[in-house]
Amino acid sequence: MKTVQQLLEERAAKINQARAILDKAATEKREPTAEERMQFDAMMADAVKLKGEVDKIEADEKRKSDLETAEQELTASRGRKSKTELADGAGEKRTIELRSAFGEPRNIIVPVTAETRKQNESFKRYLLNGSPDAEIRALQKDVDTSGGYLSPPMEFMAELIAAIDNQTFMRGISRVLPALSSAESLGAPSLDADPADTEWTTELSLGTEDSTMAFGRRELRPHPMRKLIKVSKTLLRRSAIGVDAIVRQRMAYKVGIVQENAFLNGSGAGQPLGVMTASANGVTTARDVSIGNTATELRFDGLIKAKYSLKPQYRSRAQWIFHTDALEMLAKLKDGEGRYIWQQSVQVGSPDRLLGLPYLESAYMPNTFTASQYVGILGDFSNYWILDALTMAIQVVVELYAATNQNGYIIQAETDGAPVLAEAFARVKLTA
Repeated sequence: MKTVQQLLEERAAKINQARAILDKAATEKREPTAEERMQFDAMMADAVKLKGEVDKIEADEKRKSDLETAEQELTASRGRKSKTELADGAGEKRTIELRSAFGEPRNIIVPVTAETRKQNESFKRYLLNGSPDAEIRALQKDVDTSGGYLSPPMEFMAELIAAIDNQTFMRGISRVLPALSSAESLGAPSLDADPADTEWTTELSLGTEDSTMAFGRRELRPHPMRKLIKVSKTLLRRSAIGVDAIVRQRMAYKVGIVQENAFLNGSGAGQPLGVMTASANGVTTARDVSIGNTATELRFDGLIKAKYSLKPQYRSRAQWIFHTDALEMLAKLKDGEGRYIWQQSVQVGSPDRLLGLPYLESAYMPNTFTASQYVGILGDFSNYWILDALTMAIQVVVELYAATNQNGYIIQAETDGAPVLAEAFARVKLTA
């Protein structure tokens, strides 16, 4: 099996071979022939396929690491006692890694008692068979005759949030705020309009009164979302990996992809407001950049216009996001000196770059290359804020899927997100 580095090098070779075809035609001062275009398209398709293999390997390795860590923590927590060997586990502690609003790791120490272990084991049994034993009833917050809701142990909730962060890159590049504890929403004042310029006056003159300065407010209100996961009872009984680890990983994936789409394309009505949605409450149409592009294609001049429409302070931290389908166009573009403006990564852990800035791809970005459509964005995503609520509930549905030998798990989460500063973004648009 090839390593990630070998796949990256093979991808780079494919891209260089494809570009050599275009360069040959340019040197001979002619357009590429139909056969050359087919060769170019085939090589770029191979390059995209290799990138997919790289992403899959990295995702599998991350998933394996997460599951191994969870299993180790589960094994370590079983029957563990303090140094004094007290029966109730007094004095025993566990370290849990959380992430701050800026994505920085932060460890907290929580006591592990006999009651904590009892609750954890009860929660695991509940995930497996949904049995409403005495321990589960003690943990219930709401009563539901179809299965009941259960608030999982604190460790499980913290691990679930961390898993979502790892699988959703918008969370990784955005600002994730501390979760709400009691309030229904989070507001922040905003300076929506600066005062007009000062005026040259005489010594005793007050100058004219300003009428342009305006303050506003950005409000985030976590919206509920739900997903259903069905898991084989046979897998749950026989798997060597902890049941809670499997369920957590799949729940994180289902929640993560829905949030990813909303952070990019959400309407803001009952869901996050996405950066690709034109809104007076987010990225306005004043931040659309289409000059230099055509009605069907991205062009070098259009991308340059988008890059330099950002102030230097934002530009130094900015990242591009496009759909994979945009790669074929971007890989052909050159600057005024004949240099390709998109450069593929040849090093593990390093992103591709476009005009010197990191280039990311998302399957949820718009990919309709027709007149007046949005096709990409450049921005300092620390100005996209994400807010979660602490409440999370899991419902186990046992009877409904018994015929297919499965258990159903319904997860509920509450999240909001929105761009809070329009000028930190430049939305790439095709011309009319």
